[in-house]
Formats: sequence, structure tokens, C-alpha cells
Amino acid sequence: MTKKNLILTSVGIVAGGIAGYAYYYFIGCKNGCPIQSNALLTTLYGAFTGAVATFSFKKNKKNEENDRNRQDDQN
Repeated sequence: MTKKNLILTSVGIVAGGIAGYAYYYFIGCKNGCPIQSNALLTTLYGAFTGAVATFSFKKNKKNEENDRNRQDDQN
């Protein structure tokens, strides 16, 4: 994992954790909801979601080379 990918993933985890806690604080229910009623679970779920979301921004080197080859073929 490169330094850029590590930083991007870390930012996603922190942002997701903050969003998860904010969801618990402002929207979450107080009883009866398994995830939303517990601040720790909601924060961890948000952090996990943030980490997964950052993977969609990463591109494989092989895909970048294929994209370049397609652009060269079109020209």
C-alpha cells in the first residue's frame, strides 16, 4: 500500500467514524435499534463504511494502462 493510499484510507475511516457518531447523536434511536442505539457500534459502522468508500477511488495500474491504450487507439 502506498503512502497516498494509506492517507486516503485513513481519511475515509476518520470521516466515516465522525459521520457515524453524528448519525448516532442526531438521528439514532435510544432503544430497540441494534446499531443506532449504541454510539460505539454506529461509529465503527461509519468508519468501516468510510474505508470501503475510499476503495472506489483507487485505480489499478493495469486499468490505467488499458485506459491509456484505448485513448491511443481512438486517436
